[in-house]
Amino acid sequence: MSEHQDGIQPEELSNDSEIGKTQDGFQTRVFGTPEFFRLWLAQVVSATGDWLGLLAISILAIRVGSGSEGAALSLVLVARIAPGFFFGPIAGVLVDRWDRKKVMVRCDLGRAAVMVALPFVDTILGLVIASLILEALTMLWSPAKEASVPNLVPAEYLTTANSLSMIAAYGTFPIGAGLMALFGRLSTALFSSEWADGFRLHEEGLAFYANALTFLVAAGLIFSLDLPHRLKRSTKEETSLKGRLSEPMIDLKEGWNFIFVNPVARTVNVGLATALIGGGMLVPLGAIYATEVLDAGDGGFGFLITALGIGMAVGVGMVSWLQRRLQKTLMFTWSLISAGVFLIFTASTSQIHFSGVMTFCIGMCAGSVYVLGFTLLHENVADELRGRIFSTFYLLTRMCVLLALVVGPLLEEVFDRLSKRFWERDINIFGLEIFVPGVRLTLWLAALIMLAAGAIAVVSLRSGRRTENS
Repeated sequence: MSEHQDGIQPEELSNDSEIGKTQDGFQTRVFGTPEFFRLWLAQVVSATGDWLGLLAISILAIRVGSGSEGAALSLVLVARIAPGFFFGPIAGVLVDRWDRKKVMVRCDLGRAAVMVALPFVDTILGLVIASLILEALTMLWSPAKEASVPNLVPAEYLTTANSLSMIAAYGTFPIGAGLMALFGRLSTALFSSEWADGFRLHEEGLAFYANALTFLVAAGLIFSLDLPHRLKRSTKEETSLKGRLSEPMIDLKEGWNFIFVNPVARTVNVGLATALIGGGMLVPLGAIYATEVLDAGDGGFGFLITALGIGMAVGVGMVSWLQRRLQKTLMFTWSLISAGVFLIFTASTSQIHFSGVMTFCIGMCAGSVYVLGFTLLHENVADELRGRIFSTFYLLTRMCVLLALVVGPLLEEVFDRLSKRFWERDINIFGLEIFVPGVRLTLWLAALIMLAAGAIAVVSLRSGRRTENS
């Protein structure tokens, strides 16, 4: 395969325009190649639409489910999560068997079609079906995108590329929320007429149409990329029916075997997934912690969330800046361990400002782990396996976050009852009285889980090195 087909080298710059030279030079310095810059733009546009669509679907679910709003919203959101558990592994196999550019383009076109239809949906069942389709298409799009990144940027730009991808994925939420608020005003001010009602130009309708447009723009940007074509499998005449039916299962088994055998893939998947069980508990327990332990209320919770977000941004920027001087596997494992240590300090203090500093440090570690994890997988997984490895990665992280969101509040309630019964929520150690509500005990447990994730990562890498040296 030629360098041009791989997309590893930057595009040749035209001598016809100095402006074109400057633009391509800037894109190469910052993004690695102009090709990845276009993929990143597609992700920014698509992610903005994703947030906008999620907000619009949530609002529509509440409106349609009048009288049982909470149940309606929960059902629709579950429909956005459930396909990943069943379709995720299969999606990885399909991504590795199909042309990835075509997969991304067709998924964007499919998601655009669903968004155009959503304004006319007025039942919870319709919203659930639409959410299932959207999530299934996203489960194909995301691994295809991740598997394509190393084909578009040189190896030394992978860390930066993953940092930019994280910004595109999560930094676009404020834009989506702002557009949702804007469409709410527009629907009231401009479209209060019968023809507007016929086209469903209400708040959610405008958001869905805008989301469809973002997917169409993303499809156009991805269609222009120079990605390598996938090699075709053997034809029907060359392979028996039994062989064709067994091939996907063989591919799936091959991907799972690689995760367990390759020390880096095993470390990233198992270590990060385990850490998310502990780290994910911060989301449902943060407000309780700010109120009961810090005595800071909702304002304190907002302060901690802000500190966490800023810390993640700093961690992402730091890893990108130091990428050429970092030993990535060592930094990945120590970031996991450090996050657990900082969480112990966070849960142990009753001072809002010290807690904010520790939460900022947790965010730095989390941002580093996220970027380094993706980079290590990009660097250590062969092209023909990337779809399966990244779909498994998304599946594991999704499962562990969901487990943390469900189990965290339950554990807090159980520990709080036990603390009241045995210690009346206060223990005395060497004359020092310590307040131990359920939320503090649960956060300490979450910190221990994160420390265990770091230990698992260290052991996994060491066992891999011993296997390679033997």
